[in-house]
Amino acid sequence: MRKLLFALPALVLLASCGGSSNTAATTTEQTAAEQTGQTFMIDTLTTTVDWKGAHKGGLAPRWGKIGVNLGTISVQNDSISGGEFMVNMASLSVDPASVTEEGKKATDLEGHLKSADFFDVAKAPTAKFVITKVEPYTATAEASLIADPNYLISGNLTLKDKTLNVTFPAKVQVTSDVVTASAKFVIDRSAWGINYKTEGSAENWMISKDVEIGLNLNAKKN
Repeated sequence: MRKLLFALPALVLLASCGGSSNTAATTTEQTAAEQTGQTFMIDTLTTTVDWKGAHKGGLAPRWGKIGVNLGTISVQNDSISGGEFMVNMASLSVDPASVTEEGKKATDLEGHLKSADFFDVAKAPTAKFVITKVEPYTATAEASLIADPNYLISGNLTLKDKTLNVTFPAKVQVTSDVVTASAKFVIDRSAWGINYKTEGSAENWMISKDVEIGLNLNAKKN
């Protein structure tokens, strides 16, 4: 399995702050990048997928993490050539520090996010990201939410039963034994058909359609 699956499961959870100019470019599903070079295995203990969402206008922000099951990254000529990475949606968690209102519990929100209103974990226990293109980041590329990005990564993101291609800046470092990558970007969850509380006109939305995704990836030489 030599593709890099960026599991961004926490994606279509709630939402980030409504309507961000940093929303990742999204297109239809693309052909996966050919896997060449050496294989690095994702370290599931140190790799994290973070999510952040909010209600309309950025109110009541919520955030948490999702665990990574497995994945690989391919490297050729000191650069990522492709790969894939899987995430266990059942491991989705809500940070209790983000739920401060009286009478509300992080565990209740976790259950709701795993329900059919959002990720429907019973039917779709995993999410995945398959790299389709890796190119150098330039000053004319998309705006970045992280400092000093050096790559622009595109990949097929599958959430529930829908796959779309997303593109975002990333900071990648490759050594002879380790690959590290970090990225932060925003997606519109409704593009994947996750429409809970976002139907109709914008003034009726209770939860923003935007979700901020953070990726901190570590992989070791196989």
